[in-house]
Amino acid sequence: MPRRPPMTHDRRRSLLRGALASAAMASLAPHVRAQGEPWPSRPIRILVGFAPGGSSDVVARLLAQRIQPLLGQPVVVENRVGAGGLVAAEAVARGPADGYTWLLLPSGHASQAAMLKRMPFDPLDGLAFVSTLTSYPMFVAVAPDSPIRTLRDLVDRARAAPGKVSFTSVGVGTAHHLIGEWIAAETGTELVHVPYKGSAAAFTDVAGGRVEVMVETATAALPFLRSGKLRAIAVTSEGGRALVPGVASAAETIPGLEYESWLGVAMAPGTPAPIVERVSQAVRTVLAQPETMQRLEDLGGRASPSSPDAFRARVQQDIARFRRVVATRNIPQE
Repeated sequence: MPRRPPMTHDRRRSLLRGALASAAMASLAPHVRAQGEPWPSRPIRILVGFAPGGSSDVVARLLAQRIQPLLGQPVVVENRVGAGGLVAAEAVARGPADGYTWLLLPSGHASQAAMLKRMPFDPLDGLAFVSTLTSYPMFVAVAPDSPIRTLRDLVDRARAAPGKVSFTSVGVGTAHHLIGEWIAAETGTELVHVPYKGSAAAFTDVAGGRVEVMVETATAALPFLRSGKLRAIAVTSEGGRALVPGVASAAETIPGLEYESWLGVAMAPGTPAPIVERVSQAVRTVLAQPETMQRLEDLGGRASPSSPDAFRARVQQDIARFRRVVATRNIPQE
């Protein structure tokens, strides 16, 4: 019988890689087979933590409409309102990891993680991140007749009159609030935070001169800016400058102050990687469609697909930024 040639180092390494790959597939296979049949084999739900008609709801329904032909199953939107989106988020985080329940995750998830002493689930490990959908900057705006012409003017005015310059938000701990506090933290000024229950009431007081500055998302601010009812003095991302001609980026005055709000898709932790990747690729296909891109632009944002890892990294970065602002400004956590 001919002797088998001795096994080389490269051959051993190749066999070891194959064995490890087989083990990885074996560990994944029970999760896939546990579903009983190929995924997806039944309708999919997207949970939205806000009321029908809002930007989160509109984007979720746009995604549902566009993605179901790619997956071959109905995709329905279900509004689970409460606790600033936490009711829906917790339902997904604690739900089955089978890929049939998605979360329309807002960027407010990061500010909540910074503001809450304890969340009902880990803000990073408690979800499987799939992809961002859309992103949009924040605007710093004033009344048309305001003497504040630039962000530098705002900083100078706040330094000259500590505790006299006020800014709006749509609630304590929101990105609007923390952007205002970020400006104060980076410039050593004291700005007065005035929270409102919505953008309409905030606009009324800024336009009427009762509050100097409005901090708002592009989705809510653009109608006021384009109609001339407000004037933008800064935008929090370089890309956002195209939305309002002539506006400067905040980072030109305050280096490092760059931020965009976003909406994305997440699932329960432990959802099999092949399912997460398939949905991520389907989202990318949807966001490349001209009609989808135009609709998102009409809403004040832009299509922003990402890999699951990139989405997780973005959330991690936003949480870290906001936690730093909360700590620097001694903002009480809830």
